[in-house]
Amino acid sequence: MFPIGKLAKATGVKVPTIRYYEQIGLMPEPERTAGNQRLYAQSTLERLAFIRHARDLGFPLEAIRELLSLSDRPNQPCTAADDIARRQLAEIQARIARLTVLRDELQRMLDHCASDTIAECRVIEVLGNHALCAHDHDAQAAGQAV
Repeated sequence: MFPIGKLAKATGVKVPTIRYYEQIGLMPEPERTAGNQRLYAQSTLERLAFIRHARDLGFPLEAIRELLSLSDRPNQPCTAADDIARRQLAEIQARIARLTVLRDELQRMLDHCASDTIAECRVIEVLGNHALCAHDHDAQAAGQAV
C-alpha cells in the first residue's frame, strides 16, 4: 500500500492531479487509515501509470476513461481501443499540419525581415496586417484558445 506522496513520486503525477482523477472517477476511491490518510494498492499505481502515459500521448480525459473501461474487460476485441488510438493519431496529425503552417509563416516573416529599425521591421508589419500572411492561421485554426 502506498500513501499519496509515494504514489505521486512513483508515477510522476502531482498529488492535486491524483485527487482530481479521484474526483472525476478515473481513479477509485482509496482506502483510508485510521488517521484518514489515503492508501493506494499496486493496481491503483498501475492504473495511474496508464493514465499518465495516455496523457503523455495527448489522449483527452474522456478517451482515457473509455480506454480504462475497455482495459477492465480484457476478453473484449481491441477494435474499440484501436478506434480511440486512430482518433488520437488523426488529431495529432491535424495539429502537426496546423503547426507546420504556423512555422512556415513565422519563418517567412523572419526571412523577409532585413531592417535595422522597428519602423521597417517585417515581423511587426506582418503581425499588424494579417493580409500580408501567406496562409490563414487564426488562433482557433491553430488549436489555441482565444
